[in-house]
Amino acid sequence: MAEQVQTPESGVEEAQIKPSAFQVPAELPILPLRGAVLYPLTVSPLVVTEARSIKLVDEAALSKRPIGMVAVRSDREKQDKKEVSPDDLYEVGTAAMIMGLRKAPDGTVFLLAQGMERIRIREFTQAEPYLVARVEAAPDQVEETIELKALMRNVSEAVRRLISLMPQVPNEVVMAIAGIDDPRQLAYAVAANLRLEMADAQEILGMDEVKDKLHKLMTLLDREIEVMELGQKIRTEAQSEMEKMQREYFLREQLKAIKKELGEEDEQSLEVEEYRRKIAEAGMPEEVEKEAKRELDRLAKMPTAAAEYSVIKTYLDWLTELPWNVTTEDNLDIARARRILDEDHYDLEEIKERILEYLAVRKMRLERQPEQETEEEEPKDYIRKERQGAILCFVGPPGTGKTSLGQSIARALGRKFVRMSLGGVRDEAEIRGFRRTYVGALPGRIIQAIRRAGSKNPVFMLDEVDKVGTDWRGDPSSALLEVLDPEQNADFRDHYLDVPFDLSQVMFITTANTLGPIPAPLRDRMEILELDGYIEEEKIRIAQQYLIPRQLRENALRPEEVEFTEGALRRIIRDYTREAGVRNLERQIGAVCRKVITKIAEGHTGTTVVTEDDIPEYLGKPKFFSEVAERTEIPGVATGLVVTPAGGDITFVEATRMKGKGNFTITGQLGDVMKESAQAALSYIRSKAGELGIDEDSFAESDIHIHVPAGAIPKDGPSAGVTMATALASLFSGRPVRSDLAMTGEITLRGQVLPVGGIKQKVLAAYQAGLETVILPKRNEADLDDLPKEAREKMHFILVDRVDQVIASALRDGHEGEK
Repeated sequence: MAEQVQTPESGVEEAQIKPSAFQVPAELPILPLRGAVLYPLTVSPLVVTEARSIKLVDEAALSKRPIGMVAVRSDREKQDKKEVSPDDLYEVGTAAMIMGLRKAPDGTVFLLAQGMERIRIREFTQAEPYLVARVEAAPDQVEETIELKALMRNVSEAVRRLISLMPQVPNEVVMAIAGIDDPRQLAYAVAANLRLEMADAQEILGMDEVKDKLHKLMTLLDREIEVMELGQKIRTEAQSEMEKMQREYFLREQLKAIKKELGEEDEQSLEVEEYRRKIAEAGMPEEVEKEAKRELDRLAKMPTAAAEYSVIKTYLDWLTELPWNVTTEDNLDIARARRILDEDHYDLEEIKERILEYLAVRKMRLERQPEQETEEEEPKDYIRKERQGAILCFVGPPGTGKTSLGQSIARALGRKFVRMSLGGVRDEAEIRGFRRTYVGALPGRIIQAIRRAGSKNPVFMLDEVDKVGTDWRGDPSSALLEVLDPEQNADFRDHYLDVPFDLSQVMFITTANTLGPIPAPLRDRMEILELDGYIEEEKIRIAQQYLIPRQLRENALRPEEVEFTEGALRRIIRDYTREAGVRNLERQIGAVCRKVITKIAEGHTGTTVVTEDDIPEYLGKPKFFSEVAERTEIPGVATGLVVTPAGGDITFVEATRMKGKGNFTITGQLGDVMKESAQAALSYIRSKAGELGIDEDSFAESDIHIHVPAGAIPKDGPSAGVTMATALASLFSGRPVRSDLAMTGEITLRGQVLPVGGIKQKVLAAYQAGLETVILPKRNEADLDDLPKEAREKMHFILVDRVDQVIASALRDGHEGEK
């Protein structure tokens, strides 16, 4: 095994033996070259370390016989095998003569080899004591053309440019290459001196046409020149930057000396005095002011070129720009606040009353403050209570106005409004900030929002609090515990500031779609106010009073140019939206308005009246259909009510049976609680089979399958218990379930119906679906008071406490289901 020894002049010497006098023998011993390629017409120093390769070299030197030098394949070199096999070698190599040889004390052989002619290996005939192969000459093909001459000139010029970028290479190399007239020798001389990857070097040797070799060399030379020029540019820029920094340093020092001599203050002194003034005017608490002055003293003693100088400046900027003592005065006009809330939002009476209560308490507390201060102990208690702000949590489906309600509250109170979305936040530092030891550290988003607000008592909305994530970076919901705790947030410490900031006067409002994902300790710190979905009549009123005027403004329409009839709005709600809120309703109204403004832009005049029959023309075919009657027409299907993050909804429970051995299958991606409800429903129906007129042996002779459609959506909870029991009773009795009826409730093995949550959302979903009757647990009767008046008047409620009452009310007579 031989390796190449690189020297500046490797390969440049002319061959000592003329190629024309050299004949390639039919059989040659093969010396493997690792990481090197020997070219014809070049001389290269090599080092040999492998035992059998040393033996080969010794015999060849003594007998002055040529040998074949073939490179080891680049992909086999990584295997680092001790001995090279024939499969490890390339097919094309070079026949060479050994010009000189020297042995080191450790046995290593240094030799000088001259490449004579290309050879191609046909087959290996011997492996020991060294490799021997049958070869044939593979002379290069040279076709004298103008293109070949042009290529030679371009290669020579590229070599000259490359060497000009390498000052360590002597000029003799340029002169030696420039004096070569033979295209074949030029190609090999350049290749031998160019820094090539093993694969590229072997590719050049393997090419038959000299023209192809020169083309390949031009590509490699251009790439090498580009790399060298870029490296030189980087070195030049780095040197210039260092010289610039040194020059600026000396100039600054000279400027300081001149200003000191003239008695003038330098820029740093002016900055320090400016920060001192800002600290005095900021109204900071004593602890904060002490920390700010300590950092300012450090800044004054620190050179401006120091890395920490800008870090301290940024820290002082944050401290001095925070509203430590800046508040906005609350507008305590109760009538005005009520008018603003009514202007911006329809209904939501509970939330509006809560805001008005907050204003009333604030107003009366301020009026009665002098009376409290006359007593000795009262002022302390008054101050403690006055510092506490309200922390409300609006929970409801999307599109019910939670976020916009926060803006209305801020307008009613006369406070600044800031909003922070918590959806997808997984890093605790997003809330508390990063410590100043980190590069590029900043305060958390709470402090950043307070600075943007410019006051310490804004209305601060934390949107999507139920979508906060948790991972190895911390738990943001745990960091919110301090922010939303009135007993702690008066001394909130951001990691970056590391001084207390008073958040007690901030009115925090959080929003969520569901309460389930919110941790219990965080939920306990907030006052929960639920925003349930709207019924059809409420959506029509909202559309007429809020959505249509807003879409007219956004689409450049005048009120007299378009008019929506109530029937048109009702059809949009029923056939094109299915939601608890009004977001999609507004989107569809906007689509109609855009169609109308397009007609006006095309020259249409007059008022466009959008009627119920016109809606498909504007919005296309309906997207939603009522399928309750069709789904419940056959026995074994019952309609249930559920609560989702998007509000209430109806769902179908389907039961079927087939001949079998009593197996029970439950599908629909159901949770453990829902599966247990299905087991309890089946056990109850089996226990009451005689009373229900069901053959008791039919359970043992049948396999039963319960499926809840929308299998891609996870489902859980106990409220589908009565629905599953009803579906099973319908299946085995052959009596269909009433198509105008839905139900909800948890069941026990003894047949009791237990109360469940989300009654308002569920009943509204049934009302929206056109169902007239709802079966509810008797202990949920009080929840009916929360329903809108229209829904209570138009719907019939059956209150039950036993499963047999549910089955008696839900199932029709058998002949009613027959077609």
